[in-house]
Amino acid sequence: MNPISTLRFILNHPLNRGRPVGAIANYLGWQVRSRLQGEVVVDWLEGTKLLARNGMTGATGNIYCGLHEFADMAFVLHALNPSDLFVDVGANIGSYTVLVSGVCGAHTIAVEPDIGTAGHLARNIAANDLDDLVTLKRTAVGERSGTVTFTRGRDTMNRVASLSDPDIQDVPLERLDDLLNSLEPTVIKLDVEGYETQVVRGSEETLAKKSLLAILLETVDVETLGNLTRHGFVRRGYDPSERRLLDDGRTGGLTNALFVRDASQLQEQLSSAPNHTWRGREI
Repeated sequence: MNPISTLRFILNHPLNRGRPVGAIANYLGWQVRSRLQGEVVVDWLEGTKLLARNGMTGATGNIYCGLHEFADMAFVLHALNPSDLFVDVGANIGSYTVLVSGVCGAHTIAVEPDIGTAGHLARNIAANDLDDLVTLKRTAVGERSGTVTFTRGRDTMNRVASLSDPDIQDVPLERLDDLLNSLEPTVIKLDVEGYETQVVRGSEETLAKKSLLAILLETVDVETLGNLTRHGFVRRGYDPSERRLLDDGRTGGLTNALFVRDASQLQEQLSSAPNHTWRGREI
């Protein structure tokens, strides 16, 4: 984003509405600190911290607004509790991982194939003392096991490489079924830059697990929709302010597509989740 688009996003964000001066001051403060210090330790939600650098899009969105992807991140905050397992495929530097394990106390499998990004992720796990709750997997996920060529140095835009990409690396590739094996996930997030179809193809056993209540994913094609539907998942929206799943075509502001199974059990967890706060704003 250019500065004007960034400021528009910040001022329109639900956790910044009604306090433009503080929001702009926070933005300017980050611009100065990140240029003077390089990697900066930032206090986040309820005692958690984020280690971030200038230009880390997802991380800086959380610094500016509390929850960068507001409805999506509020959903995982409300949906998960300490007895649950969250699977963060495409974890990047760990915003969702820190949120789920650091605030909710749930276990997380954090999957990040890029070596440099995985290093930032590992530092965020360590900075929040989450080694007992988070397992870091340095691998890509797809429909088969082996290796795959991957981009590097693109922050949140790293992906499986094309023939024209100049800066690439070979990384391990696993099926999600093999990676999770006997584990019982509650919520899965897939942020794999258009590779969702291949990930879902390698997740048949995982999708069949009764513990799995919800999946957040960026891209949904006809094949992926068919696979999710076959396993009983239905697309829903989410209203964070009312803690309510939506079934009338509204997204509630979700950035990703949300598919849920056993909506009644999930709704009960959402409704009974504790409140969280960021700079005095309730989430």
